[in-house]
Amino acid sequence: MIDLKALRDDPDTARASQVARGADPALVDQLLGADERRRSLLSSFEQQRAEQKELSRSIGKAAPEEREAVLGRAKQLSEQVKDAEAQADHAAAELDRLLWAMPNIIIDGVPAGGEEDFVELKRVGTPRDFAAEGIEVQDHLAIGERLRAIDVERGAKVGGSRFYFLTGIGMLLEQAMLQWSLNRLVDGGFTPMTTPTLVRPEIMAGTGFLGAHADEIYHLEADDLYLVGTSEVALAGYHSGEIVDLTQGPIRYAGFSACYRREAGSHGKDVRGIIRTHQFHKIEMFVYAPIEQAEAEHERLLAFEEESLAALELPYRVIDVAAGDLGSSAARKFDCEAWLPSQERWLELTSTSNCTTFQARRLGVRERTAEGANRPAATLNGTGVTTRWLVAFLENHQQADGTVHVPEALRPYLGGREILEAMA
Repeated sequence: MIDLKALRDDPDTARASQVARGADPALVDQLLGADERRRSLLSSFEQQRAEQKELSRSIGKAAPEEREAVLGRAKQLSEQVKDAEAQADHAAAELDRLLWAMPNIIIDGVPAGGEEDFVELKRVGTPRDFAAEGIEVQDHLAIGERLRAIDVERGAKVGGSRFYFLTGIGMLLEQAMLQWSLNRLVDGGFTPMTTPTLVRPEIMAGTGFLGAHADEIYHLEADDLYLVGTSEVALAGYHSGEIVDLTQGPIRYAGFSACYRREAGSHGKDVRGIIRTHQFHKIEMFVYAPIEQAEAEHERLLAFEEESLAALELPYRVIDVAAGDLGSSAARKFDCEAWLPSQERWLELTSTSNCTTFQARRLGVRERTAEGANRPAATLNGTGVTTRWLVAFLENHQQADGTVHVPEALRPYLGGREILEAMA
């Protein structure tokens, strides 16, 4: 959640953030009003309680002829204190409700607007001219089926639409990408983690995923647990309610998990193949950092994502996501999108978000500074690699003879293979 003191000191920045997101700036004024009511009612309650304690101490000292009146006043005051406490508690609950409804305040420079209002920051690499090479472009599913690497027909038979099997070289390719990414992250100082894929409601809510997009999450009602759509959720909850030591620098984790998304509202979008599925695998980067280092860490995560795409020889672009397309937790997000030859469009492969102290406040994660003070930590996340990368990989590296080129960086993880072909 946002910093309430900062909101009091500078409400205009919060209002501007809401406008940039396409959200209602009146929420800021509702918050300020609720905060004022809570503080006023709390002060009244404390004053009346102090009076009640003082009166209670005077009962034993009261003269016999005054005692009945004092007891009557004490009873009356007791009821008033109970009522004042109830009003203060109600005001606190209303303030809390509004605080949990308020999205993070965006960072200066984030583009205003919705999904189409991103700013393209750069393009790297040149898409292949398949026509000049005499290659008729095939999409990833056609390539995957020819290599006996992807089986969506049997996936649908077993799990329904948007499920699939990765078989033979397809399974090996996914595992190679995951291990390659994980090794690079470990070399970069990240601690590898296998994370839970089921989390409690307070952890899912704390990361900001139970807001506008709650319908995209699988909920197991019998157990009141949620299936994660990214290991960011579990890693954000890993230090919930704790004080972490960041005096030696940020804490960096690389989490591996299966991920699950209902894909609610995506009917008719990317239904062919494995672009948009209900289950996939992912390596997720997650960082706890002092707030002063958060923007530098964000650039670091983006650099890792770019280096990964370049190493796999995938043409890509980087976009600064517009405020209205940010999740509630993100103050800024960069996406890397690879070129998709079969559709002649860009396909998101990575995202990295700076959540500032928003998630940490909701989850109770604090850092102890070198001066001994405790304050909320900043959290950041970014994509290491996901199953979706197979889509861009197969399409960009398809060859005229039906095989798929393997970039040098990935060959050690595929038994030295220079090309992918169907396994016997």
